[in-house]
Amino acid sequence: MPELFEIFEMAMIICFGVSWPLNVIKSYRARTTKGKSFAFLVCIFIGYIAGIISKLSNPGYMAAISSKWYVLFFYVLNFVMVSADIVLYFRNKKLDKEREAANG
Repeated sequence: MPELFEIFEMAMIICFGVSWPLNVIKSYRARTTKGKSFAFLVCIFIGYIAGIISKLSNPGYMAAISSKWYVLFFYVLNFVMVSADIVLYFRNKKLDKEREAANG
């Protein structure tokens, strides 16, 4: 059974994670960087890296990883979603430049 702090941490990560697939889909469909902040994406990206490193460097967590894998799983899943959004940011930035060049 997870401890209370783990339940709250997992709830936070799941709540953040629910928005990322929707954001990635929106970025894919929008085909533009308008309204996106690269700095924000990088900050979130670094935050998830820090969270993953925190989990992996905690001896107590690593000792119990077989029963507490789910918290790390959500950190990694969110990291993958943010990474996909960053890739789409660069694709969309290229598309923006192509549109600007075509419109003169």
